[in-house]
Amino acid sequence: MASSSIRYFLALGLTIACAVPSAAVAEDNMLRVYMDHARVLKLDRPVSKVIIGNAKVADATVADAQTIVLTGRSFGTTNLVLLDAQGNAIIDERILVSIDEGNTVRVFKATSRSVLSCTPNCEEHSAQGTGG
Repeated sequence: MASSSIRYFLALGLTIACAVPSAAVAEDNMLRVYMDHARVLKLDRPVSKVIIGNAKVADATVADAQTIVLTGRSFGTTNLVLLDAQGNAIIDERILVSIDEGNTVRVFKATSRSVLSCTPNCEEHSAQGTGG
């Protein structure tokens, strides 16, 4: 009985160990954009319809038939679906909107937290002014 328990926990450990890298890879496959920044997406064929899962997180604007401008609006994840004239998906990707960590400072005071963007002067992010 003891050896079957050991095998069970070893199998469980291997399953968890194998699942962690796949989650990291899945996050790496996201389109990433910083909050209040734009990213240009060049397409290989014309887009007919643009769908954003949550317009509060990101916005997509058609610059021309083969160029989309993706803008991060607030922190979080959503998805972007681009369809051609026949309704076929050109892109169906998850989007991660985050803060530019290279130019930020976090200030913790008792139970509150402030996040400041310092480019070049430090200013507080309105979306991050409280809690969390």
